[in-house]
Amino acid sequence: MTAQYRGGRRATLILTVLDATLSSTVSDATPIATAPDTTLKFAPRDSRPVDDPVNSTQPDDRRHLGDADAIVDSADEDVEATMERLRTVSYYLDEAFEIPGTNYRVGLDPFLGLVPGVGDATGAALSAYILVEAALIGVPRETLARMFGNVLLDATVGSLPLVGDVFDAAWKANARNVRLLESRYETPEAREADRRFLLGAVLVVTLLLVALGVATTLAALWVLGRLGLL
Repeated sequence: MTAQYRGGRRATLILTVLDATLSSTVSDATPIATAPDTTLKFAPRDSRPVDDPVNSTQPDDRRHLGDADAIVDSADEDVEATMERLRTVSYYLDEAFEIPGTNYRVGLDPFLGLVPGVGDATGAALSAYILVEAALIGVPRETLARMFGNVLLDATVGSLPLVGDVFDAAWKANARNVRLLESRYETPEAREADRRFLLGAVLVVTLLLVALGVATTLAALWVLGRLGLL
């Protein structure tokens, strides 16, 4: 009985020591590294449109900024070239030569008027060219009408023999129109002055026509009275 108790107690002690030894060994052991996750990962797809400056159909204002600047620069260059041509035309027509002993200049326009028919037509065509170019670069309509009035007056009075040539040399409709064009193109708000000028011109022409009509009527009555028809 005593021998069995001692044997059992010794076996229990041995098991206790083995259990403590195993527990200490397991707790001190280096943990085993786990294998990395080699599963393929896919990032979520971006549904936003790709900014392709070549093939993109989306509107992109940035692509047109350079084109807009180029168009503006090209338009300015075209206007300046047109203005330079008009200055040249008006110079030769109205201010190409200086009268000796004076500071006054005249151009080819008075001399063209000395050639019957063809000279006046050539001068009128060149004056009309200045008007057409002015209309194409977009001057105000009031300014264009005033320029037309200058040319009309020049052509009407300039068609008179000799007197018209002197008037052409003094009036210089082409140089006057180019100066007017330059000032109005740089300051379009000055069109109000042209509007007032046109209203005044219409009023003067209307009064002249009325006066001419009255004078013609009085002259006709006087002639009829002298003839005893009244």
